[in-house]
Amino acid sequence: MSEEVYTVEQFAERLKLHKKTVLRFIREGRLRAVKVGKSYRILRTDMEAMTGMVRGVGESAARVTSIVDIPDVEPALAQHLARALPAIRMGAEAPAEPMSLDVAYDTVRRHVKIVIVGSPADTASMLRMVQVLSER
Repeated sequence: MSEEVYTVEQFAERLKLHKKTVLRFIREGRLRAVKVGKSYRILRTDMEAMTGMVRGVGESAARVTSIVDIPDVEPALAQHLARALPAIRMGAEAPAEPMSLDVAYDTVRRHVKIVIVGSPADTASMLRMVQVLSER
């Protein structure tokens, strides 16, 4: 069974976003995409993971939302987490199920907040990575 695939333009039109916004999401690792020549292709499941859209019949419905708050974080560690976690999510060990991952750093309070939405198993794996990367 093949999965529906979108171009950046189709994705942007479907979600009422600007094309440059979609490209920024891809560059930041917030949206998984595959580069084909000079353009990108986005799977329907990756769109669902980013937007939280309802999944199809017969697909796993169990989703976990985790919010990790790490206090007293140096800017260098915050930057490392913001780069490493999306790279891990997109890498060879990428989750089988769609996953949403956001990393935010509050420079005033020096806190990092990480929001993970995914299957229970994939979320648990990502939480282990957060623990390993954030140990000082």
